[in-house]
Amino acid sequence: MAKQMTPGQRRKANALIRKICCNYDNGNCIALDDGAECVCVQSISYSLICKWFVNAVLPTDKALYAEIMGQGVKRCVECGAAFAPGSNRAKYCVTCARRSHRRQKNASDRKRRDNADK
Repeated sequence: MAKQMTPGQRRKANALIRKICCNYDNGNCIALDDGAECVCVQSISYSLICKWFVNAVLPTDKALYAEIMGQGVKRCVECGAAFAPGSNRAKYCVTCARRSHRRQKNASDRKRRDNADK
């Protein structure tokens, strides 16, 4: 059974196709071109049809790949967004990780400073 994309995932995939796919040419697929123009089937479908898209284009966006393929997807503890973790200990997406690290570092520095004053 083919994997299905949500409307949001499809929008992201279509943006990726337009931006990266080497077979995409103004809405048409060069790989399927046999003399007559052929519309890019991946850009009009919610299913994963195009093998080139699945194997070459989709892996360039790790978060979208993980979300669609269902492999290695985690939810951010802070904002709830899906992300592809870099390790098994990851709890935050990239943007929340920066914020959280900064918050934890400030708290640690404050604690160390307070203990030094005593």
